[in-house]
Amino acid sequence: MQKLKTLTASRYVQNVGWLGVAELINRIFRLATTITLIRLFSKADYGMLSAIYTVFEFGLTFSMGEGIGSTILQADDENVDEVATNVYWLNWILLGSIFLIQCVLAYPIALFYKNPDLTLPIVFLGLCYLMMPIYSVQETLLARKNRLEVQSWAIAAQAIVSNVLTVGLVIAGFGIQGVVLSMLLSHVPWIVLMFRHESWRPKYFTISRWREIFRFGSRVLGVELLNRFRMNVDYLLVAGMLGTEALGLYFFAFNAGLGISQSILWAIGSAWYPEFCEARGSLSGLRAKWMNSFKTIGFVILPMVLFQVTFAHWYIPILAKGNKWDDAIPIVMIICLSAIPLAISRSTSQLLRSMDRMKLDLIWSVVFMTVFSAAIGAAILISKGFEINGSYQISLLAVAVTVLVCQAIFVPGFALFIDRKLFGGIRKA
Repeated sequence: MQKLKTLTASRYVQNVGWLGVAELINRIFRLATTITLIRLFSKADYGMLSAIYTVFEFGLTFSMGEGIGSTILQADDENVDEVATNVYWLNWILLGSIFLIQCVLAYPIALFYKNPDLTLPIVFLGLCYLMMPIYSVQETLLARKNRLEVQSWAIAAQAIVSNVLTVGLVIAGFGIQGVVLSMLLSHVPWIVLMFRHESWRPKYFTISRWREIFRFGSRVLGVELLNRFRMNVDYLLVAGMLGTEALGLYFFAFNAGLGISQSILWAIGSAWYPEFCEARGSLSGLRAKWMNSFKTIGFVILPMVLFQVTFAHWYIPILAKGNKWDDAIPIVMIICLSAIPLAISRSTSQLLRSMDRMKLDLIWSVVFMTVFSAAIGAAILISKGFEINGSYQISLLAVAVTVLVCQAIFVPGFALFIDRKLFGGIRKA
């Protein structure tokens, strides 16, 4: 009992608990959205949904949000207000620029996906970028104070607003436009909660530290951009080589397989970085916290993955209310297993970021991204020769297997390399 009390008194455990509860609420409400979309959307509609999410995620990466926000987490107490003010105005400049660029590129992007109807949703989605600078500094300052419970409330509120609106608007016939509108309005709870629990406000305009902030942010940008590309390269290759309908099936399988695990992983991973930063003064303490992250993966992510793999053939037909998505079940089962190496990769990346060793992460990302992209492209080209009557089932299975094999081999190998390189002396001692 004493050990249990000590464990639950840990701020890290409390943060993970809060974020875990928030993601549970998110999952409950998203289940209704998932059921609605898989019953009302076609595979082509899912392909459009994939395109919209991919564009939005790449835009967020170019905003350097994680890198710029990290400078607030690492700032000294006497400089934190000045750094926060710089970050606030730089966020407006960056995100405003990304909004304008996305508006200009909306039509060419729609042409890439061979669907001009994507143009307006991509433009409208860009308005989300203009909502984020309003509250992002307050969010980071609360994380600096280890008050991640406020972030968990915001996640839960966003889930309720976003999913309820999505279901209502899609049923009302708004289609993809309804999904985009719900994404935009879901930022309102963040603004309200962040302003209520964090009193910081910008008192003057300055970007005097932009070189320092951009120097740190640009290092993170390289890693994040490559990670984002790695997370979406299969979507891009499937869309370009197999078409939008194949992309819709693959996107559905990927979300049905990794959607739950990624949400929980995001909640856990958000608590890792502040925890690692606190232990930077002691290599042995830092390594201990990093090793604990793998225990968390084993106790939380692994059982969830095994459950999904075991029961995918049962729950997908029930959710779809028929056999409309049955051809996605084998792909879902394979992709589920990718959650384990994905969790290891996130933990290792957060460790390197906390130690200001992003160069290592960047080099690794370049090497892995090259091998990963080439392997997926080769898998599609080879498997297309075995397809019958223009089918794409074998090709999508080949992509899923390639994604799993690459991650299962290279990601743990890189983590072992980092352990030996950065903590070799401790391990020998």
